[in-house]
Amino acid sequence: MHVDAVVTDLAEHWPVYAAIPFIAALIGYVTNRVAVEMMFRPLEFTGIRPFLGWQGVVPRHRARIAAIAANLLTRKLIDPGEVMAAVDPHRLTREIEQPLLHAIDHICRDVLAETQPQVWESLPQVAQDLVVKQVQAAAPAMVADLLAQLRDNAGDVLDLQHIAVERLSREPGVLVRILRDICAPELGYIARSGLYFGFLFGLVQSVAVAVTKEPLIMPAIGFAIGSATNWLAMTMVFRPSTPVRFGPIRLHGHFHRRQDRVAADYAGVIAREVLTTGTLMHALLRGPQSDRVFVMLHRVAATAVAEHAGQARPVATLAIGEQRAQRIAYAAATEAMARFEDTARHAERYLSEAADIAGLVERRTRLLGPRDYEALLRPAFRQHEWKLIVAGGVIGGLIGQLQALLLLP
Repeated sequence: MHVDAVVTDLAEHWPVYAAIPFIAALIGYVTNRVAVEMMFRPLEFTGIRPFLGWQGVVPRHRARIAAIAANLLTRKLIDPGEVMAAVDPHRLTREIEQPLLHAIDHICRDVLAETQPQVWESLPQVAQDLVVKQVQAAAPAMVADLLAQLRDNAGDVLDLQHIAVERLSREPGVLVRILRDICAPELGYIARSGLYFGFLFGLVQSVAVAVTKEPLIMPAIGFAIGSATNWLAMTMVFRPSTPVRFGPIRLHGHFHRRQDRVAADYAGVIAREVLTTGTLMHALLRGPQSDRVFVMLHRVAATAVAEHAGQARPVATLAIGEQRAQRIAYAAATEAMARFEDTARHAERYLSEAADIAGLVERRTRLLGPRDYEALLRPAFRQHEWKLIVAGGVIGGLIGQLQALLLLP
């Protein structure tokens, strides 16, 4: 088209051409917002399997994303030995003193009544109470012994990676909630950037339409706007990973700029949602390595039986052989294992303060290099970014076609 004709057309239809960049900005925002939501929603597949439908990228691939996150967490950020070493056995004993003494009372009476019923029932009440009090007096030593064994074998009895993977992958909503919490500013940035990039692309679109008068250019450029704004926004979240200066301009990936803030948010959510004191205690006593904890409890019980059976002999005829001693120790360990979690719950606040999961994870996260730090979030995007980019392009193309129908003569 001749330049004069283009100028004349622009003058006559300037409201139409002026509207195009603003509509393009809206396209950019909508497509980027849709891309963000497609990352996380819906939690379950919606549609007709296997292809006509959608499930959010994060909930659909939560097992893989959880495994990567858990690997980073246990490889770089937290060590089970440190968690165990932070617990002071004397302070722990004070925190659970009354429920511990109560539990020992029940364990002693139940186990001895089960393993030596005739002897135990023949004892006067005073003698039974004395046997129980002798075992209760040894409670601090038994707690210290058990904690020392747990600390020395922390990696064997507390599989933090298994705990994290199970917690993050079991319910799709947990991982979605965690990722949305720590990257909320990035998600908002992705959506807002669609406005800016869309407006710039819209200026090009407006000129192209004025020059060519080709209706098909609207959906074509709409597709380009939708896909390009998604790609640019996601790229600028992570790139460059280290600051780069061009004169007064400083470029730095949005997520990397916020490392200190993300470290605090991530640590808090890990302590609240994943490695809670209750979760760790449950894993010790009910998890795949709980048989190792039982062996340690059995060892502590066997030591207690060996030490206190002799002391009790003046008041009770508890002459036991090795086989019966093992039977008593096994029964005591079984009973203790069943009561352990309820007893330890009374020290939950102290255990949370002592372990300081949040503080430990925050300090280590602040020190991560760009590659490891990016792994907190990038696995949720990397493998399926192209789907979101294409989806943005398709939505942009459809809106572009609608523009052509409404705006072009």
